[in-house]
Amino acid sequence: MRTLSRHREQRGFTLVEIIAVLVLLGILAAVVAPKYMDLTDTARQKVAVGQLYEVKVRLKDGLQGYKLVNNGSLPPDAATLLAYVNGQLPDACPTTPTTEGDFEFSCSTSGMVITITVSKVQGVKITSGNTDTYIVQ
Repeated sequence: MRTLSRHREQRGFTLVEIIAVLVLLGILAAVVAPKYMDLTDTARQKVAVGQLYEVKVRLKDGLQGYKLVNNGSLPPDAATLLAYVNGQLPDACPTTPTTEGDFEFSCSTSGMVITITVSKVQGVKITSGNTDTYIVQ
């Protein structure tokens, strides 16, 4: 008889309590998921800006190397600098979209200006704040 009385003392959760917890978890997930997605987009945007700065540093270092080799003179145009930099460090600033790690980026030239564009971060397309310029001077 003792085992029978012990089973009656033990109580579990009722179906209503379990459903209430599941509803609360669903509401919490519905509130948190959009904020999380927003944070990942913001993070990708900031990472793209970081990649832009990295490429600008490569170009700045390449310009200094070009000046050392050419007695302090500037290249005649941005395309010449781009060719020099890519010759020293392959795909430092590629002219066609190239994937490097989590980034897809490319560079284009016009006169003395190099335009750097990060088009994707972790395979996700970046559409704003993803372009910067480097002026050869």
